[in-house]
Amino acid sequence: MSPDAVNSLQDDRTLPSREITMPRSNIDTVRAMFDAYLAHDPDAADQLLADDVSFTSPQDDHIDKQAYFQRCFPTADRLTSQEIVEVVDAGGDSVFVMYEYELRSGDRHRNTEFITVCGGQITDIHVFFGGQVRRAASPDELTSRNG
Repeated sequence: MSPDAVNSLQDDRTLPSREITMPRSNIDTVRAMFDAYLAHDPDAADQLLADDVSFTSPQDDHIDKQAYFQRCFPTADRLTSQEIVEVVDAGGDSVFVMYEYELRSGDRHRNTEFITVCGGQITDIHVFFGGQVRRAASPDELTSRNG
C-alpha cells in the first residue's frame, strides 16, 4: 500500500466510542463505582449512580446526586491509595463494603458502606466512618526503637 493510501486510511479513522457496560452483579456495580471514584471518572460514576441516589455519611445527610458530585467525589484527590478489604452481598439489593484508604499525610483509615443497587445503578449509600488504622511496625522500625 502506498504511503498516500496509508495516510488516507489514518485520516479516516475515528476513535471508537467508549462503551460502558453495566456490571453484572450488585457487588460488581459497587466495585465499578469505587474504581470510577479513584480514577476521577465522573462520567462512569454518573452512569453507575441512579438519578435519585441518596448519599448519607456523618458529614452529609441524604444529599442528592448533584451535591455528591460537588462535595464527595472530588475528595479522591486526598488519597494515595484505597483498597477494598471486604465486600459482601447483604441480601436483597444491598452490599456491605469495607475499605481502607491512605491520605497524602500518611494517615490510614477504614470505613464501611451499606450500598443499595437496583437495576445496575446505586440508589442509596450510607457511609460509616471508622477510625485510623494502625499498621504493624516493620522489623527495621522495631530494631531502631529497641536498639
